[in-house]
Amino acid sequence: MNHSVTNPLDRARDLVDAADRIVVFTGAGMSAESGIATFRDALTGMWENHDPMVLASPDGWDADRDMVWAWYRERAAQVRSTEPNAGHLAIARLADEKAVGGGSVQVVTQNVDDLHERAGSTVDAHLHGGLFAPRCEACDRPEPPDVALVAPRPDCPVCGASIRPGVVWFGEMLPATDWQRADEATRTCDLMLVVGTSGVVYPAAELPERAYRAGTPIIEVNPDVSALTRLATVPLVGSAAELLPALAER
Repeated sequence: MNHSVTNPLDRARDLVDAADRIVVFTGAGMSAESGIATFRDALTGMWENHDPMVLASPDGWDADRDMVWAWYRERAAQVRSTEPNAGHLAIARLADEKAVGGGSVQVVTQNVDDLHERAGSTVDAHLHGGLFAPRCEACDRPEPPDVALVAPRPDCPVCGASIRPGVVWFGEMLPATDWQRADEATRTCDLMLVVGTSGVVYPAAELPERAYRAGTPIIEVNPDVSALTRLATVPLVGSAAELLPALAER
């Protein structure tokens, strides 16, 4: 019996083995397995009565910079207290293995944490910005990552305006350079691995749809059915920390 035909994990391994240019597209489920609460799930304790649209919008920032800064500083501190999970490590290992043969693994993420980087991956595109990419709200001057953990809210040492969190808020455009890199990676890949995303946040969710329309095989890793499951050549039901090491093992 040919198990590569009947077993989804073996079918997915065959696709990974055959691919030269893989794009790994990750969402909140990837980080949740490291213990990082999703945005809405994190609205507990002193934040339970706050509107997420206020905490993550330009209007909310304009209304109370100190409150919004404190929220993101707390999120950054939570991330720093967690570690990459086995799924993050498997992606980095797969990239190293593909590089030996002249191939590549490009990481495109909707997550604002730095767990991919801490696992050893190079992130080609942070579509929604990053907790550790604070910058001046006026002159856009970038600050070192650890400034995201500073209290009270700091001001720009150059122009005096406030330093703001480096995440993309509701109503803001995605960072142009990151979007261009993600689009280029999607157009040139021969396999997309979609991990832990619901597929309902646009425009990021357009990327798997573009890969699908181009005929690119898609492997989905998700414990639940998502809006992208219908696009998957091979849907793998389960956690990233469990399935990605099994997918990458040789």
